[in-house]
Amino acid sequence: MYAKVFKRVLDFIISLCGIIILSPLFLVLTIVGAVKMKGNPFFTQDRPGYKEKIFKLVKFRTMTNEKDENGNLLPDEKRLIPYGKFLRSTSLDEIPELFNILKGDMALVGPRPLLVKYLPWYTEEQHKRHSVRPGLTGYAQANGRNAVNWDDKFAMDCEYVSNITFIGDIKIILKTVKAVLRHEGISSETSVTMESFVDYCKSLGREAKE
Repeated sequence: MYAKVFKRVLDFIISLCGIIILSPLFLVLTIVGAVKMKGNPFFTQDRPGYKEKIFKLVKFRTMTNEKDENGNLLPDEKRLIPYGKFLRSTSLDEIPELFNILKGDMALVGPRPLLVKYLPWYTEEQHKRHSVRPGLTGYAQANGRNAVNWDDKFAMDCEYVSNITFIGDIKIILKTVKAVLRHEGISSETSVTMESFVDYCKSLGREAKE
């Protein structure tokens, strides 16, 4: 009953209250972000949600759009400015996702919404992570964040999908707050954020499915 009914009701109420309470901070970060990023402070991107339906994820931008002489974006580590690092370490870049939750694209807790291009690389088991709404935080984020490898992360996502409870969600939220305060798991061992799942699969000799 919780997973099918009450979870969505709580998501709506909490996200609405969060938007109202955090509106002054949202305004400040919007203005500061516009200055630091020299333009649009928001980052939007297509992500697969519930049943792999595509939606527009919105976050505060943490990287510039700097390009090389050939017009290609510079590597993440060169575009991630100190202000962006601050947003990521405190998870303040995630605040706009409250609007995604309010709309129904996301939930407070669930598997994190990843890139659309990753879909062909999932195993049949890993596709199960899309049988629920993606979350602002999730079981994997509360247990390692970007420091966890992809297979372990997806295993935790699937474990969560199979056992959604109110108490479980509360524990995940509390562990996430603890991880954020301790600045844990912000980067993987190979990237300032998280290595590409496609590159990870290729390194293991896996191929995308049709």
